[in-house]
Amino acid sequence: MREGFRNWFAATSSSLKILLLVVVPLILVSGFASLLVQKGSNWPLIYTLSSSSSNTDLDAAKKPSFQAKERDISVDDGRSSSRKEALSNEAAIGNSGPPPIVALSSLLRKNEANPNMSTSESFKENFNSTGSSIKENETKDPPLKPRRSRVRTNLDRLEDGLRRARIAIKEAINGSQLQDPDYIPNGPIYKNAKVFHRSYLEMEKRLKIFVYKEGELPLFHDGPCSLLYTMEGQFINKMEVNQKFRTHNPEKAHVFYLPYSVTRMVKYIWVRGMPIKPLGNVVSDYVSVIAEKHPYWNRSLGADHFMLSCHDWGPATSFFVPDLAKNSIRALCNANTSERFNPMKDVSIPEISLKSSRLEGLIGGPSPSQRSMLAFFAGGNHGPVRPLLFEHWGERDQDIQIHDYLPKGVSYYDFMRHSKYCLCPSGYEVASPRVVEALYNGCVPVLISKSYVPPFSDVLNWKSFSVMVSLEDIPNLKKILMSISDRRYIRMQKRVVQVRRHFELHETPKRFDVFHMILHSIWLRRLNARLRDDPGDMLG
Repeated sequence: MREGFRNWFAATSSSLKILLLVVVPLILVSGFASLLVQKGSNWPLIYTLSSSSSNTDLDAAKKPSFQAKERDISVDDGRSSSRKEALSNEAAIGNSGPPPIVALSSLLRKNEANPNMSTSESFKENFNSTGSSIKENETKDPPLKPRRSRVRTNLDRLEDGLRRARIAIKEAINGSQLQDPDYIPNGPIYKNAKVFHRSYLEMEKRLKIFVYKEGELPLFHDGPCSLLYTMEGQFINKMEVNQKFRTHNPEKAHVFYLPYSVTRMVKYIWVRGMPIKPLGNVVSDYVSVIAEKHPYWNRSLGADHFMLSCHDWGPATSFFVPDLAKNSIRALCNANTSERFNPMKDVSIPEISLKSSRLEGLIGGPSPSQRSMLAFFAGGNHGPVRPLLFEHWGERDQDIQIHDYLPKGVSYYDFMRHSKYCLCPSGYEVASPRVVEALYNGCVPVLISKSYVPPFSDVLNWKSFSVMVSLEDIPNLKKILMSISDRRYIRMQKRVVQVRRHFELHETPKRFDVFHMILHSIWLRRLNARLRDDPGDMLG
C-alpha cells in the first residue's frame, strides 16, 4: 500500500503536491481547534433546547444564553454561575414577555445567513434584541391598577340588618310559636300569625326613623288631633316625641319621614274655589329643600322616605313630586287603587274620628245575643256609593236601619252596639271612619266600596271578621247578611273584639296598637326596597 502511494505521489504534478502539503495540515489544525472551542462552548445545549418540546422550563431555556458568556469556565462551573446571572436578568425584564427560547429558530436562520458569525455571538445578539423588544413592549403596555376593596358604608350595614330580618321572618313560616309578655298573635284574623309576630319583633329591634327638622309650624311638625283627620295629627305628634323608633342620626335611619300636614295646608293656604296647586307647590318646595340639604333623597330617589295624610287631597299633593308618588311610601287613609294607590309600596291607614285623644266609653258593647238589629247606617247621602244604598234600603226595612241624620236624643253608638252588622259605605272618598267605629263597638263591619284597600291588609285577613259587598250586590244586601249562619256570625264577632286592639289609638302608644301597626306597615315596605349608595340605585 505504501509502495502504491509513493508511485501515485511521484506521478502527481508539482502544483497538486504543493496544494496537498498546504491544505492537509490546515485541515488537521482547524479540526483540532474546533475541538478545543467545543469543549468550552454550549452549543450542544442550544441544540437540545431547539429540538425539545414547547413546554420546556423557562429557567432551562435561559441557561444557555448566559452560559455562552462564560467561555473561560468549564461547563459545570459555567452552568452554576450562569444560573445566578439568569435570575438577575430575569428580574431585570420583569418576568414579562416570551422566554428567550422562542428566538432559537431565528438564531439558526441568522447562522445560515452569516456563516462567519460564531454561534455564541449570534445567540448573544439574538437575546439582546429579544430583551430590548421585551422592554419596549413593557413600556408601551399600561400598568395594571390594583383592585381596591369596596369600603362598607353605613347603608351597607343597615341593609345587612334588613337582610337578616328577612331571613328570620321567612324562617318563621315553619317555626314554632314565639312567646310574648303582652300579646301573642294567633288565629284566623291574621294571614300568617307567626310571620307577623316575627316581623313585628324584628321591627321593634331594628327600625329607626329620621324625622326631617326642616319646615315650620303650622304646616309642618303638627296636625289636627281630633275629628275626621285625627290619625294624621296624632301620628305626626307621636313621631315628634317618640324615643324608641326615632333617631336623630340620619346615618342610622332605615326610613325618613316628611312631617307635613295636608289638612293644615288646606286650612292655612287653600281658598275655597281655588285649585290645589298651591298645596302641591308647598310639598314640591319642601322636597327640593331636603334634597339639596341632605343626600338621602337623591340616594334612593325617595324610596326610603314616607309621608302620611288622611285628607282627601293627600294623594293628589304627592303627584306634584313625581318621585314621591312613584317611589316613596305613602301612608294614606284614602287608599284608592283607581287613584294610583299602590299596595306594594303604599300603606293603607285607618280613618279615625275622635273628639279627643281618649277612648274611654268608646270601646265595648254587648254580646252577640243582645244585638237585635240586623244592620245599621247613619250618615250623609253623598258620593258614588251611598245614593245606591239609600235608594234600595232607605226607610224600607226595619231590619236594615238606614238614616241620613239621627233624631235628637238618639245615640249613634247605641245603634251600633245593638246591631250585628254596621254598614260602612264609601262617601266622597273610599275610606270611612265607620270601619273603626264598628270595631270599637263590637259590630261586624260591612265594607261597601270600590277600589278600596282596607288598612293593614298585608297582615290582617279581613274576610275573617268583616263582610265585603260590591256595589252591584247592594240590592241583595239583606239576603247576603241573612245567609250568614249564627255560628259563623258569633265567630266573626269574637274576631272583631280580638282585632280591634290593632286599631286602638292611645295617648301613649301601646304595643300592637294602631300607631305601631302603621309603623309595621311602613317597615314591611322598607324591607321590600334594597338600596345602595349609588345615587338612585335601588334593587327591587
